[in-house]
Amino acid sequence: MKIIDLSINKTVLNVFISELRNVEVQKDSMRFRRNLERTGEVMAYELSRTLTFRNAEINTPLSPIEVSHISNKIVIGTVFRAGLPFHNGFLNYFDHAENAFVSAFRKYHDHEKFDIEIEYIAAPDLTGKTLILADTMLATGLSFELALQALFTKGDPAQVHLCTVIASLPGIEYLQHKIKHSNVTLWCAAVDPDLNDHAYIVPGLGDAGDLAYGIKL
Repeated sequence: MKIIDLSINKTVLNVFISELRNVEVQKDSMRFRRNLERTGEVMAYELSRTLTFRNAEINTPLSPIEVSHISNKIVIGTVFRAGLPFHNGFLNYFDHAENAFVSAFRKYHDHEKFDIEIEYIAAPDLTGKTLILADTMLATGLSFELALQALFTKGDPAQVHLCTVIASLPGIEYLQHKIKHSNVTLWCAAVDPDLNDHAYIVPGLGDAGDLAYGIKL
């Protein structure tokens, strides 16, 4: 699995991540959602550099011109609910893409122990396509692993791009051991070193779903 950490380069993306982490800026849920979306847009642009392009001719008002079009058949997938604004950032740029959705949640057995459960999946045929799976946080790696397993029941994509805003080092290491697909790239806007006792990323940014859409019961 190839790993790309976009935070290595000092760009405007670092500003978006700083605001996502900042407890004062987090009080504005609309800005939090927009920063997730903008992060998805930047990552989509960077990811587009790795895609395949073909030449095509179009007509302008004055003369024909040769242009480049994306050849890949793209499917953008996300994990409910925090992934929705992040997903939308990718869709803003890959606006002809098909879409897939998976629900994954932590089912707690006690205060600390939990399993990840998948309840819902909606996806087109993925066979031979480019799958972009966008999920806001890569903590333990279980959600990514199980979401991929669910999506792979819909076909075998030619390539897979796992995209996350903040990843933990333990989560990255977990996916490196678990994911067997031959053509996978992990894109991270930031990488943090640790998980706490509740398996939240440290320093991270907190609960992205609650910050984007409000506290749940």
